[in-house]
Amino acid sequence: TAFRRLKHKTQVFVNTSDDHYRTRITHSLEVSQIARTLGKFFNLNEDLCETLSLAHDLGHTPFGHAGEEALNECMIKKGGFDHNIQTIRIVTLLENRYYNFKGLNLTIDTVDGLLKHNGPINDVTTLNNILGKDFFKKKINFNQSPSLEAQIASISDDIAYNSHDLEDGLKAKLFKLKDLRNIPVLKKIIKKHNKKIKKYSEDLILRQIIREIIDEMVKDIILNTKKNIKKYKIKNINDVYNSKFPIVCFSDKMKLFDNKIKNFLKNKMYFHKKVLRKTNYGKLIIKSLFYKIKKNPKKYVNVREIKKANLDRAICDFIAGMTDRFAINLYNNLK
Repeated sequence: TAFRRLKHKTQVFVNTSDDHYRTRITHSLEVSQIARTLGKFFNLNEDLCETLSLAHDLGHTPFGHAGEEALNECMIKKGGFDHNIQTIRIVTLLENRYYNFKGLNLTIDTVDGLLKHNGPINDVTTLNNILGKDFFKKKINFNQSPSLEAQIASISDDIAYNSHDLEDGLKAKLFKLKDLRNIPVLKKIIKKHNKKIKKYSEDLILRQIIREIIDEMVKDIILNTKKNIKKYKIKNINDVYNSKFPIVCFSDKMKLFDNKIKNFLKNKMYFHKKVLRKTNYGKLIIKSLFYKIKKNPKKYVNVREIKKANLDRAICDFIAGMTDRFAINLYNNLK
């Protein structure tokens, strides 16, 4: 259910903007395509790469990161909110498919990979606040590095949103191709394709450029990961878990490119007044819904099943699961 709802959740543009911008579901599918390619190359568990990629954003709120910030502020006295940990709540508690237990009955490797989407967890405070102490019954070693499949899903996430947000930003005319000329790696690619401008449509040229960016980044990861496997003498899964450094990562040159693109997108796209107007509206909706539902929770959540202490968390789960459209409509109805 949570996966299907990603179809109507914001990536950057609020989901009512246009049919051709990315949503969370198209983003997750794109992450999974990249991850499967890398998993296949390194002869890893492709199913695990795919599962982690498809599930990594299940916990996202409506209205993207703005919604996450707003929910975190509403929940600040009750443990806070974090979309990664919300993903774990969804797959272990909220999605019910079995008579005898809650959740989706996933393997430890899957849960471990989802938990460590951003690497080992050195501070478990937020985790304990949101899930409760010893939620994993000591089955997960938080300080160990994630599996190679999890590292691949994580870096594929970076590649997907860097390249596809660029494409969406260009389509939305928030910036132009020529604005990208100062970014290393991109400069060379754009120069090569600029010669085709008289012959082909801008749309086709843009697609070629985006494809080439993904290709460059994937090739860089393959070469760099091979180097790291040799350098850190990785022979088996325990060597991966005990490694103090990420094994699947960009070369220094590509890291620079990755940072440049992220900064460019932050300034030109995520903080663009058109995007900010919508995301601020999203924040307002989420906060307003939280406090309105709290006044009459019976109408929206099954209060009988919830201990008093967890009412806020149940409301938070309900709002985090909403699509952009559902949240907007409910807000308008409750006005």
